[in-house]
Amino acid sequence: MIIINKSGVLKYKILKFRCALGKAGVGNKKSEGDNITPKGNYKIVKIYYRKDRIKKITTKIKLIKIEKDMGWCDDPKSVSYNQLIKLPTNFSYEKLFRKENIYDLIIVLDYNMKPTIKNKGSAIFIHVAKKKFSKTAGCIALKKTHLRKLIREINKKTKIIIN
Repeated sequence: MIIINKSGVLKYKILKFRCALGKAGVGNKKSEGDNITPKGNYKIVKIYYRKDRIKKITTKIKLIKIEKDMGWCDDPKSVSYNQLIKLPTNFSYEKLFRKENIYDLIIVLDYNMKPTIKNKGSAIFIHVAKKKFSKTAGCIALKKTHLRKLIREINKKTKIIIN
């Protein structure tokens, strides 16, 4: 069980890492773009990674290579809201293949999935933090080395608690 607290600490067994959270803190997510990291219990859906930037990677969870035409739909008007999409698209999205390294490694959480509620928030990931741990748009962000250590230890059944 991974526990992430509102003061920006992620704990898993003996691992303990600093993490960046949403600009509006941890709480009940109200809408798309509210910058809140959603409080709750989550499962890991998938792990995506940049093969050109991460050579050797060890995990018990199936990895999906990020391609240049991959995005995550954050547009409530789309039938693909809060899902992986192929670019280009006419809807709003997060580009997964980026110049900056924040999406070199992404753990997708099952926030607002099954069912997906329009405008409830999308693209809640655990990803690589920016250099100074600047706040996110609602995701959890870790140092790349810490994120790599974490995915080495977890499996598909690992629960994530954000409180």
